[in-house]
Amino acid sequence: MSTSELDFILVPLPTPTEGGVNGRPDEQANGRLPAKPPAPQPQVRSMSLLREQRERLREGVLAGRRPAVDRQHALGKRTARERIDLLLDEGSFTEIDMYRRHQAHGLKIEEQRPHTDGVITGSGTIHGRRVFLYAQDFTLFGGSLGDAHASKIHKVMDLAISTGSPFIGLNDSGGARIQEGAMSLNGYGGIFQRNVQASGVIPQISVVLGPCAGGAAYSTALADFTFMVRDTAQIYLTGPDVVEAVSGQRVTHAELGGAEVHGGRSGVATFVHDDEESCLEDVRYLVSMLPGNNLDLPPSAPSRDAATDVRPRLAEIVPVEPNKSYDMRQVVAELVDDGDFLELHENWAPNVICVLARIDGDVVGVVGNQPMVMAGVLDVAAAQKAARFVRFCDAFSIPLVTLVDVPGFLPGTDQEYAGIIRHGAKLLYAYCEATVPRIQVILRKAYGGAYIVMDSRSIGTDLSLAWPTNEIAVMGAEGAVNVIFRRELAAAADPAELRSELVAEYSEQLVHPHYAAERGLVDDVIDPVQTRSAVARGLAMLRDKRKQPPQRKHGNVPL
Repeated sequence: MSTSELDFILVPLPTPTEGGVNGRPDEQANGRLPAKPPAPQPQVRSMSLLREQRERLREGVLAGRRPAVDRQHALGKRTARERIDLLLDEGSFTEIDMYRRHQAHGLKIEEQRPHTDGVITGSGTIHGRRVFLYAQDFTLFGGSLGDAHASKIHKVMDLAISTGSPFIGLNDSGGARIQEGAMSLNGYGGIFQRNVQASGVIPQISVVLGPCAGGAAYSTALADFTFMVRDTAQIYLTGPDVVEAVSGQRVTHAELGGAEVHGGRSGVATFVHDDEESCLEDVRYLVSMLPGNNLDLPPSAPSRDAATDVRPRLAEIVPVEPNKSYDMRQVVAELVDDGDFLELHENWAPNVICVLARIDGDVVGVVGNQPMVMAGVLDVAAAQKAARFVRFCDAFSIPLVTLVDVPGFLPGTDQEYAGIIRHGAKLLYAYCEATVPRIQVILRKAYGGAYIVMDSRSIGTDLSLAWPTNEIAVMGAEGAVNVIFRRELAAAADPAELRSELVAEYSEQLVHPHYAAERGLVDDVIDPVQTRSAVARGLAMLRDKRKQPPQRKHGNVPL
């Protein structure tokens, strides 16, 4: 819709009188000049006319540009408005700044000034709970960010923070609008500043449904959760052309920043989906388990009588032998309501699992070692993954349950050079800082420093439970015997037999099931089948926990 289509004349122009002007005969009437067609009569301003013009403009904005919409669909992507309809409760969306247009000049950008400026902003509900959002519109300027575009996002972010509501960004943008130069960069800076202000105050969710290039990538990194869709979503700071120009390396968009890259290698993507529909449905599911802000508690569901629930299968899933693997997710499924949980970073650092779920109707965060992958050891990526999850749960009053079966930190020069000490300290810091209710369950191995950082009693867990298969020690019995009795074994006539005897002696004295409980490091040794009920009772006991952190500006996380 052009500006001229909205113009109207406020006051009708005077028309010539029948006898001419100032009493002189009309020359046209006398035939001296050819007759002119009568001038069109201007529309008289009225409420009905104004309403009609408003409705016509609004319909045009909502419909979008048909060729561009068709191109979007041909790429296998939905439009921004279609995505909002999928995400929000039906009929709940209130749009803000629909008529916003850029004010830039130069490089012919003033010739195109579409309404919305390539981003739709507003508020709606998910399962009846208020959220604020933006959805970038790739059909206008390729979703690129200019000054007006950024200002719209700033406005809804400010509203989300001030009302204590989750904030969701639907990203589909080519990056900064080059024609607007520094103002585009300034707009990104304003978004990043608000991302940081909102961190730990309201949940922030970034959904990448197309390109998310350049500065926009930082906003996804600052969000609490990032969703990506395979084949259509990409995140990178510099595109393939720049990479080739600088390094000579040829790489595709998907290879550089596709969903598989960020879901499995970089850890930027928290969730990866095959299509937009399942992606946005999982966003709705995630929001259903999160509080609106850091002053609210997570939404509860009805009690499931978990305090008396016995799960016989728990005694079958975990092998007694410490070196045999099993799937920790099967243990989680037995602990949580209906076996239903949402796993974060499923394909990144899979040797540790982080899930959101409910136990007896209340939302909990579960961290667990995964014996199926690398025997469940902690490495650089696993420490980063778990630390970030622990800090999120603590910020939003989500209790933590830690399932321990860990043989230690991954040894080797690669890990040491990559900073395993520093990254392992992140997880240690996160647990030590957490003030939410914390329950540790030791299933089998809990060796060395890895035992300490997996929310041990010594760093502040509120309740430590252990199965009869627990082994808490500096290291495994065989490794300990090899170190302690190295000389004796070397001089023995039958080293294998002596080692076997010494291992049995070490195990009996130092890693028997009640060793830690006798020293107050474990509060109870429980029957595995009663784990769900024991955890549920523990969470109920800790529900009113209050712990004030020390007064300080902030700590210095070993980033």
